Amino acid sequence: MPKTTLNSRHIFTALIVIFLWGMNFVVIKIGLKDIPPFLLGALRFLLVAFPAVLFLPRPKVPFKWLLAYALTISLGQFAFLFSAMAVGMPAGLASLVLQAQAFFTVGLSALVFGDRLRAANLTGMLVASAGLILLGSASMSDAPGLASQVSLPGFILTLCAAFSWASGNVINKKIGATSILSMVAWSALIPVLPFLLLSYLFEGPGRIAYSLTHLTLSSVLTVLYLAFAATLIGYTLWGKLLSSLPTHMVAPLTLLVPVIGLTAAWALLGEALKSDQIAGAAIVMCGLLINVFGQRLGERVRRLLA
Repeated sequence: MPKTTLNSRHIFTALIVIFLWGMNFVVIKIGLKDIPPFLLGALRFLLVAFPAVLFLPRPKVPFKWLLAYALTISLGQFAFLFSAMAVGMPAGLASLVLQAQAFFTVGLSALVFGDRLRAANLTGMLVASAGLILLGSASMSDAPGLASQVSLPGFILTLCAAFSWASGNVINKKIGATSILSMVAWSALIPVLPFLLLSYLFEGPGRIAYSLTHLTLSSVLTVLYLAFAATLIGYTLWGKLLSSLPTHMVAPLTLLVPVIGLTAAWALLGEALKSDQIAGAAIVMCGLLINVFGQRLGERVRRLLA
């Protein structure tokens, strides 16, 4: 059974993942300037798989679960996310909307595994939801920066990416204990061909050839970051958290990702970060604290009052 309390190692691991995934959105936005979304997905997972699969053993996981993991958390999530950002979803807002995966994950886990949600979990999620709503409404106001780039298709595609990620989280939980690094590397073999097919159908051979023959330094660094930092390191650590803690404690940790994403997008891309966005981020953090520590604090209060 997974442990039910956080320790310092869990917190440090979560902070690494939060930073890597928060910066991920700025890196994607930069990479999409020179590489179309489906081709970027193919290059990302090709580099995740090779040369890693030459050195790592195949994970001891039935192929159907390896396939399901790859089609949801890899192909589905990033086909939708890269497409969303290519049609105008800002990096900062994408980092925010994608965190709907936390709610999808908890809901799917309750349906599939019968996970029990306590009062602190529900309260924390409600508070965090209020922060997300504030962040979203602030980002889509008529102020310059994020708002001028937001599109309804981009918003919907990002929600689809969030649902794909959540589905992958549940599959990861179903798989249970395994070599996370091996699973990430070997599952990366699966989405490469579908991404290439999507690129051929929607982006065309001419654009593929041009992108590959005109690679810039920023394009190369983008693919390297997405493959090694965001995928191999990020998802390996994330998988370890999911396998050692209850889903309802792990999923909300990524609500801190948009804090990094919005700040990095403002600092590096010039996407406006306004006072109400900062307030929304603070509310999200309060919701996270309630969700993770609320039950423990409640028990201590009850013991003091007893």
